[in-house]
Amino acid sequence: MTKIQNKSEEFLQNIKMIIVGLMVAVFIFSLNGTITSTAMPSIIASIGDMKDYVWPFTIYFATLSVSMMLSGKLSDYYSEKKIIISAIALFIISSALCGLSHNMPELILFRGIQGFAGGLLMMIPLKLAGEMLPTGKRSMVIGIFSSVSAISTIVGPTVGGFITDTLGWNWVFFVNVPIGAVAMVLLWKYLPDMGKDITQKIFDYKGLITYIISLGTLLLALTFIQQNVNTGMLTLIALFACAAVMLLAFVWAEKNAREPLLPLHLFKNNIFTISAVSMFLIGTLMISSTTYIPLFLQKVQGMTASAAGIFIAPLFISVTVMSILGGKILEKTGRYKIMALSSFIFFILGMGLLSTMTLTTSNLEVVIYSILIGIGLGLSILIFTVISQSAVEKQDLGVVTGSIQLSRMLGNVLGLTVLGVIVNMTLGVASASSQVSPVLLNNALHNVFFAGLIIGVAGFIMCLLLKETELD
Repeated sequence: MTKIQNKSEEFLQNIKMIIVGLMVAVFIFSLNGTITSTAMPSIIASIGDMKDYVWPFTIYFATLSVSMMLSGKLSDYYSEKKIIISAIALFIISSALCGLSHNMPELILFRGIQGFAGGLLMMIPLKLAGEMLPTGKRSMVIGIFSSVSAISTIVGPTVGGFITDTLGWNWVFFVNVPIGAVAMVLLWKYLPDMGKDITQKIFDYKGLITYIISLGTLLLALTFIQQNVNTGMLTLIALFACAAVMLLAFVWAEKNAREPLLPLHLFKNNIFTISAVSMFLIGTLMISSTTYIPLFLQKVQGMTASAAGIFIAPLFISVTVMSILGGKILEKTGRYKIMALSSFIFFILGMGLLSTMTLTTSNLEVVIYSILIGIGLGLSILIFTVISQSAVEKQDLGVVTGSIQLSRMLGNVLGLTVLGVIVNMTLGVASASSQVSPVLLNNALHNVFFAGLIIGVAGFIMCLLLKETELD
């Protein structure tokens, strides 16, 4: 028996404890996003100004996106155990430094480091599931990881508010230290070091540099638009032009690289391409529902923030249930195309019904509409992650896993900006006021959800083109 076979046997023998360790790692990454959002007003009041509000989030997403792109190649060259242990350690240290920050520049810097570590915490568990488990078991495990993310989204705002009010905003970051330590101990003890046979490590520096510049200028432009920063049209045009030129340079670099960060031949693969585009659309649908349903409940129907949190919880509960149930269905049937189409049918129904909401819509109706969106999210994220991994060779597994999740993240950020523009255009001059009439805001949210309906239809049409093959 070879060394690799021995390590594989060891992995399967310790699978339960390994999954628990990976779940904890996924949990602290997912919790970090929602728990920090709740604490940010207190952070601004303590060490910053409102003009600084968005930058800890922007730098976090930027470095997160870079590490997600790098994760595939890093996991090809170095063992997953070394990467995830290092990522947890870096996440713990950067979290502690965030909590000790005395000013916004320090916090922004440490959030950038935290984002880079977080990208690896998100990707390596999915890579391990794809590499070490057969499709049936893999779909179950990825479903579990998705449910952990959904649970952290449910509890994050409440936990963040409680910690901020009782212990102070610093502890929103300090809480990651003991949780991260648990994950580190479990994975250090039970996750075998698989080792890598690659002796010559060739790195695509041109691709990395052009990717960072393209992504950075794009995020900067989108941030200025989202925050209504008066930078001038020429500045925005210059930023978007730079992003476009660097994107073309990135494509050229990948085409000519010996070991590209993103092999372009993957886009000839029907399943990978449709999965990547679908995940981008899903990211937009996800941000539209999780951002604007609470806004409807609070500003149109007059709920408190805590009450709105209770009524949005069924969306995330349905994500949790469908992630696990979808994994079981996929394991038994292997019929992923009908499941992908079904997920977008749920999106179409949910967004269509959300677009009909008025001031008199009942709480039960909102819950039902939200559950439909949650079912679509739970099914789709699982399906496209699993089938994209199954559709490629093992050497491309890390790159594909990172690219698919990156597509969803880009859908989040681009969708948030575009939908924000739709809201502001509908509100007109009223968008500059802190007090907007519920009727006018409801009209704006109707346009947002109708845009989501169109995106859902586009995703359904895209999935009609999806080829169905036997999962490996």
